Amino acid sequence: MTHYRFAAAIRGSRFQLDGPCAVSVNGGVITDVEHSAAQSSQSPGRLLALPALSNAHDHGRPLSTSSFGAAGKPLETWLLRLAVMPSVDPYLAACAAFGRAAEGGCAAVMMHCTRPQGLDTLVDEVTKVSKAANAVGIRLTFAVGMRDQNPLVYGDQTAITTQLSAEERSVVERYFRLPTLTPKEQLKQVEEVAGAVDDLGVNIQFGPTGVQWCSDALLREIAAASALTGRRVHMHLLETRYQREWADKQFPEGIVRYLHDIGLLSPRLTLAHCVWARPDELELIAASGATIAINTSSNLHLRSGHAPVSAMWKAGCKVAMGIDGCALDEDDDALREIRLNTLLHAQPGYADDAIRTRMLTAATTTGRASLGRERFALLEQGDDADWMTLDLEKLNVDDLLPVNSEDLLFARATRRHLDSLVVGGRPIVEQGKLITLDLEAVHIELRNMYRHALHQRSDLHNAWPAIEQHVAAFYRDRLGCC
Repeated sequence: MTHYRFAAAIRGSRFQLDGPCAVSVNGGVITDVEHSAAQSSQSPGRLLALPALSNAHDHGRPLSTSSFGAAGKPLETWLLRLAVMPSVDPYLAACAAFGRAAEGGCAAVMMHCTRPQGLDTLVDEVTKVSKAANAVGIRLTFAVGMRDQNPLVYGDQTAITTQLSAEERSVVERYFRLPTLTPKEQLKQVEEVAGAVDDLGVNIQFGPTGVQWCSDALLREIAAASALTGRRVHMHLLETRYQREWADKQFPEGIVRYLHDIGLLSPRLTLAHCVWARPDELELIAASGATIAINTSSNLHLRSGHAPVSAMWKAGCKVAMGIDGCALDEDDDALREIRLNTLLHAQPGYADDAIRTRMLTAATTTGRASLGRERFALLEQGDDADWMTLDLEKLNVDDLLPVNSEDLLFARATRRHLDSLVVGGRPIVEQGKLITLDLEAVHIELRNMYRHALHQRSDLHNAWPAIEQHVAAFYRDRLGCC
């Protein structure tokens, strides 16, 4: 039995601010929460405890994508630009991503693996990634990427390749090709992955990359397998205006209606983004019980637009919060992401008193459920012992008046205010730094790996200006008819 004391805590499903309290933990579960009228002299400083966060949509990228020349690009060229990143050790890459997540306040992370390193078989790579999650100490959910169409653009890529030189076409063929596995083989691969990591505590999900990247046959197979096995599904939907235009042409009756008709729209489904979803589509998503994972900073970076979060809530949608490997300052700061979401999506004036509770719910309970985690982590008796503490002396640095701690949380909290992160009763961050691994050493080693391997992608780097020009023209000039 281990005991922890806090000067204050934000806890429970309504995220109420409590005074001094003590939490008892046994076997990774909170066994008791005691309250006191005054802070104990044994309390470790002025600490504010609150539930650990869940990143409901991410890709586990080792380093910032802007370091590889991807900054300021819309999604459709940004994704292609990421191919200049050479493959590196998947264990080390995952340690970096999960370590930053922990230092940003996340105890649970969704890794939607749309671009494996490819140095090992997928089963071996996911095993290494799972071991990295355990080494860092976070809870991992892993969605196995699945796709079988449109590797370059949403539609016939010959409109681009015929305008490229022979050398540039060769580059496209090398880097932007489709998997060779059939839909049934891809499903079998997911189950093989799940069996390989069964004893590592990882939740494995089907990960179709998006409707524009998956054939009807593949999506129908996934829907049937999910219904049969109960395995959850995680996929992108309507992230950009170009995806909206493509969807409206391909599915005149509506892309969300299509997902409903093939049996994919269900409580087992999480849809990332939905920036361009219409009110009627949001109502259908809400009725199905599916979850939407919003990714506000990522959408801003990639010029995708602002998700209609208020409309999502109005329709009754379950909304979770993702970071998508692209937080506002590219630092995986989930605390800042909560604040950004709250500022952007609150109704003007006095109309939205519930915004804070809704955003904390998105970043904790709803996100955790979408990751397949059945037990709550809200600092209540019987919950998983997953929480973070913030340093109130840093958070209230001026210390002029007794200011409400929740007000300070939503006014200024960032990862620099994080004191500790506890997962399953085990401290993995202390004084704001990961203690399970030397994260800075991991980053240094990764940077060296990339510097020594970048020459492997020099052909793509050289061909990139032409490829980017023609891809951009495809969407800019053919909008609505691609």
